[in-house]
Amino acid sequence: MNMKYLKYILLSFVVFFIVIKLALLIFRLPSYTIKTSGKLYIVSKVSKDVQVFDLSAGKEIEEIPIDILSHEAVTTSDEKRVVLTNYGASDGNVIKVIDAKTSTVKEIDLKGNIRVNGIVAFPEPNKVGVIDFVSNNILIINIDTEHIEKQLPTKQKKSHLLVLHPTKAIAYVTNIDSGSVSVIDLKLNKVIAIIPCGLGRKGIDITPDGSELWVTNNKENNITVINTSTYKVTNTLITGKDPLKLKFSIDGKYCLAVNAIDGNIYVYNQESKKRVKIIILHGKTTLLEKILYHTPRPVNILMHPNGLYAFVANSNANKIEVIDMKTFKVVSTIGTGRVPDAMAFIN
Repeated sequence: MNMKYLKYILLSFVVFFIVIKLALLIFRLPSYTIKTSGKLYIVSKVSKDVQVFDLSAGKEIEEIPIDILSHEAVTTSDEKRVVLTNYGASDGNVIKVIDAKTSTVKEIDLKGNIRVNGIVAFPEPNKVGVIDFVSNNILIINIDTEHIEKQLPTKQKKSHLLVLHPTKAIAYVTNIDSGSVSVIDLKLNKVIAIIPCGLGRKGIDITPDGSELWVTNNKENNITVINTSTYKVTNTLITGKDPLKLKFSIDGKYCLAVNAIDGNIYVYNQESKKRVKIIILHGKTTLLEKILYHTPRPVNILMHPNGLYAFVANSNANKIEVIDMKTFKVVSTIGTGRVPDAMAFIN
């Protein structure tokens, strides 16, 4: 074999490698084609920043360093601030508050052996509730005074996420190790019910009318449906593998659950409790897709207040998948920092 032939083979391999790399770059590029209102705050865990994306202009307008490993974020009721918790880190007793107007970041040190994760915004614009999974308490925090105003025990182990009833002063908390949901009366300041529903309880959401809780179980791969009047389990729905989070549509007709290992999203009809659609993300179905795209891992979900779109954090692909809530199809993608997770919305 002469030298000229070897050079030709080597050049062919180089050209082939370059073509493959270019193809991967092209196919993996985000493509944002819709136009809607508001700004999406996207929290990326590994790059430890918050990207502010203008949903009308279709572009990033700010990147805010936060220097924490945040999984959860919430917008205050007046939509002037975004509050983030710091999950699983040595400084997990810190939360950060982003001013939506100035993009400045305030750090609140909760002090002591506290590790916070789940977070909700209260009707008062200066108050949030967070879950301390060390003491298994709900901490009600005044973000103006930076003080913990209340500590309410969940009376369970490894409390994780929470939601508020839309019209009553009641909080519902998932407890991973106890396999339960704690029901806490925020006026009486005590647990009024413990609902057993299987190990591995993680994601939780409540119907807009407050009649049902839906809770994911990533160990048993299902959703527990709970009647909020009787505190009884009424249905168990099968999911894909590793259902981390779920979210109801704004009108309450549908619930979307993200299956992290399967790389898809299940859509359920709330009334019939039947799965009506599987939204498959690129990267899992064929060998070609597996080569061209990152393996999808949907981990979090947020609904646009206008009810037209859902945003799904695809952590492996460093993208937000934008889902049309009429067709249940991915209609756009938003490029993010490394390993996106939590999201918040401001109009």
